[in-house]
Amino acid sequence: MMMMFMFVLFLIPYLLMGSWWFFTMSLSIAFFIFFNYYWFSDYFTMMSYSFGGDILSMSMVFLTFWIIMLMMVASYSVYLGKNFSVEFMFVNLFLLIFLILSFTTTNLLLFFIFFESSLIPTLFLIFGWGYQPERLNAGYSFLFYTLVASMPLLLSILYIDNTCGTLFYFLIDLEMNFYLYMSLIMAFLVKMPMIMVHFWLPSAHVEAPISGSMILAGVLLKLGGYGLMRVLYFMYEYSIEFNFFFMSLTLYGMVLVGILCMYQTDIKSLIAYSSVAHMGMVLCGLFTLDSWGYSGSLMLMIGHGLCSSGLFCLANIIYESTHSRSFYINKGLIVFMPSMSLMWFILSANNMASPTSLNLVGEVMLINSIMSWSSLSLLFLGLSSFLACCYSIFLYSYTQHGSFYSGLNKLGSNTFREYLLIFLHVLPLNALILKCDLFDFCL
Repeated sequence: MMMMFMFVLFLIPYLLMGSWWFFTMSLSIAFFIFFNYYWFSDYFTMMSYSFGGDILSMSMVFLTFWIIMLMMVASYSVYLGKNFSVEFMFVNLFLLIFLILSFTTTNLLLFFIFFESSLIPTLFLIFGWGYQPERLNAGYSFLFYTLVASMPLLLSILYIDNTCGTLFYFLIDLEMNFYLYMSLIMAFLVKMPMIMVHFWLPSAHVEAPISGSMILAGVLLKLGGYGLMRVLYFMYEYSIEFNFFFMSLTLYGMVLVGILCMYQTDIKSLIAYSSVAHMGMVLCGLFTLDSWGYSGSLMLMIGHGLCSSGLFCLANIIYESTHSRSFYINKGLIVFMPSMSLMWFILSANNMASPTSLNLVGEVMLINSIMSWSSLSLLFLGLSSFLACCYSIFLYSYTQHGSFYSGLNKLGSNTFREYLLIFLHVLPLNALILKCDLFDFCL
């Protein structure tokens, strides 16, 4: 595991040369080297200095490598415009380092430290390369929602260390109570985010640059699901008593958010709200404490990370052409960019869990898991799945069809870089279904 960490550290001197594509290619080469080097297994392997990885950890690490590499491809305008490109690469590299350490540590306190440390580069992305002045409010809400919920988590970790004498995930054994249960899960519920504590997410997405939106949707929301999987290892027996409350609230919230998506006038805002609905299903799957729920949650997290990140890239391609994210202006784009319209269709279809996307397998497993918990959840699951189809079709049809806005009299054509960027989202999203048994890990 230290080999991966040292490889990333050795990229720091090269960044001083300011070679944008060298950094991007280094990340892609690192992905393929470590992907072939790692033996996917249910238990922690490659252990060194209390860092290691099982199938859950390494899936998140490889997703992080892939998304940050694509962030560099998507943010090429930062390099062209000489908008502090070296600083931008440094921020992304440190974000990569913190996320790798978060996903590979086996110590609960170290996980908390790296979990919180990932906030700092993300804030720099939003503050430094965001769009409107409102990015300050968006960054502050993102920061304080997470910090306020994380304070009880830190106290509970210190209590666990004092009581158990260890913070290794699989050795923790303690007498649980309601306050400890709430403290351990609240930070992760805010990070996912769960309905009612999701208000930071749409503003953070809308004000963030494309790189910020990609890493938020692709990886940072998954930190919440990953953290829940880790803490539920040692408190699943106690959590059975109270999980039903959060599951009921989330099922109800998935329907509300689905309806809310149909009201949106901003393309990025719709994609951001759809993330709340998808991560709600992941949350329900985790709280069933079922092996199908865990495997389905991992598949949906990876599928959603790729699909949502790709949709944000498409929204950014439109924004760079029309300088607007409004549905009222961005209409009839199938006339302007017919080939990119195919990518819009594929990713919109994948967003509603169509074959052959990884989202389909994840949602089928999660629906089975949640239905086995309570058959009454069928009503909410059916409605939320129907609304997911509705807002995905709405997103595609409203942007691609209709009358082309006459005020847009000067538009450039799409470049090879943009097609490659979307293709590198679509390919793993639809190819991983061929090897989805990889994510069926034991509990």
